Amino acid sequence: MPKNTAPAEGVSVLGKVSALLEVLAARERATAAELADLLDEPRSSVHRMLRQLHELGWVEPAGARGQWSIGLHLFRLGSSAVQRMDVRRAAWPHMEELAEATGETVFLIVPRGLRAVCIERIEGRQVQSIALVLGGSMPLHAGAGPMSVLAWSDEELHREWLVHAAENGLEPFNLPAPPGVKDVEDELRRIRERGYSISDRNITPGIAAIGAPVFDYRRRLIGALSVSGIAESVLNPELTLPERVMEAARRTSFDLGYRETGWPVPKHGRSNGISAV
Repeated sequence: MPKNTAPAEGVSVLGKVSALLEVLAARERATAAELADLLDEPRSSVHRMLRQLHELGWVEPAGARGQWSIGLHLFRLGSSAVQRMDVRRAAWPHMEELAEATGETVFLIVPRGLRAVCIERIEGRQVQSIALVLGGSMPLHAGAGPMSVLAWSDEELHREWLVHAAENGLEPFNLPAPPGVKDVEDELRRIRERGYSISDRNITPGIAAIGAPVFDYRRRLIGALSVSGIAESVLNPELTLPERVMEAARRTSFDLGYRETGWPVPKHGRSNGISAV
């Protein structure tokens, strides 16, 4: 019997926390006394929850009358979730068109720290890629989609990647050997110059991929679209896969409010004389 008590108590506490946050989200701000009355909880319990949530950044003091509101950290988490829903919604019809036209596997990825996470995927008719599953991730220097993210990343992410690479080296992932930082930087310049990335059988034998970045109305990189399949097909110039992928990325970006004719040039690319496509 005691073994079942802890999980039950944990669920109960989570329920109370959820109810408290729901009230704050609806009312924008409330005092501990008001929360206690609304939740029918002892004030001591509400004060304890507020202290713990404040330590996590989930709530914060609001005003001078002992009021509390949703914290910045929780707001950022929620904003990130909404953003991912928006990019999924914008990308999906263009991903479907790309998959139908090419018969290849199509991915939508977004950056998370120093990795790229697959948040949508449409299986190809020719071959199913196993390198990046839905919900899976890859380092930013490996694969067409992740390399597009790194190529057009903001200065902060690019600097963080450089520092991490200098201190820890680069993860080989499925590559035969870990690449050098200079090799990656040279490839990033080439990617920005042509407007898309290429992964040519350097992740999975016989498999190639093409990737292109996606931006929002603030000219901010959101993620990347990529197509993966048998190398001979993906890299066949007659099939114009790079143009198809870039067009899908442009249309997705347009639906997110991006209105420029070419990709923006990140600050870390300007010193290299790189121009927009």
